Amino acid sequence: MPYQDIRFALEEGVATITLHRPDALNAFSGAMGRELEDAYVRCDADDDVRVIVLTGTGRAFCAGADMSVGEETFAQQDAEGFSAAAVDTPAFALRKPVIAAVNGHAIGLGLTLALQCDLRVIAREGKYGVVQVRRGVMPDAYANWTLQRIVGMERAAEILLTGRRMSGDEAHAMGIASRCVPAEEVLPTALEIARDIATHTAPVSVAVTKKLLWQSPMLSPEQTERLETALHHHLMGKPDAIEGVMAYLERREPQWKLRLSDDWPEWPDV
Repeated sequence: MPYQDIRFALEEGVATITLHRPDALNAFSGAMGRELEDAYVRCDADDDVRVIVLTGTGRAFCAGADMSVGEETFAQQDAEGFSAAAVDTPAFALRKPVIAAVNGHAIGLGLTLALQCDLRVIAREGKYGVVQVRRGVMPDAYANWTLQRIVGMERAAEILLTGRRMSGDEAHAMGIASRCVPAEEVLPTALEIARDIATHTAPVSVAVTKKLLWQSPMLSPEQTERLETALHHHLMGKPDAIEGVMAYLERREPQWKLRLSDDWPEWPDV
């Protein structure tokens, strides 16, 4: 797919996807959603992609829904064709880690899109908020599911029910992001984390850990133990379990052998 509203680059195992509508503060469009979906699926299938970094062009990450059509912004949609998910395959459903490098303002859908990611680095200068209840609609893109897992019930309630905006420092204090840095440091910080993951962690180990991490809040301790045990059996004795130990003992960077395209397990039943 030729991209219009996003940009895509791949270097040393890190795919950088950039929301690219700078004249509209990267407001989310239908084309952007389709292109982001395509890029996500492409990354998930490509063994050369170890980590995905999602960022924006200019001074905003994403200003939310494109409201240039005024009163038609939230017009009634076709019941069969509409989904509030924003992207058919959300970031948390991918097997690769996704880091949101939130380089500036992330409002409404802009923030709920970032909440789908595994990690967030935000700009201190940015403004952040899930403002949909102040626009006559409601939080979207799985925010009612992701945010509570990230910050807890009470803080999620404050963020979602008030729809108020926060500074970068407050959003960080609320637990929305793991790091809050000056805007010019956001992407370099996210890329540093991404390169560390791409180099020093085993791809299949990271992928199964990510899936279980997102799944585990819906499981009992006993179910979690069964999954951890079954997945250990899939990994133990394999080349990466040997390479990880030997690379550590020999004080060198690991050379991972397992590939998601060949070595992804059949997910155990619980």
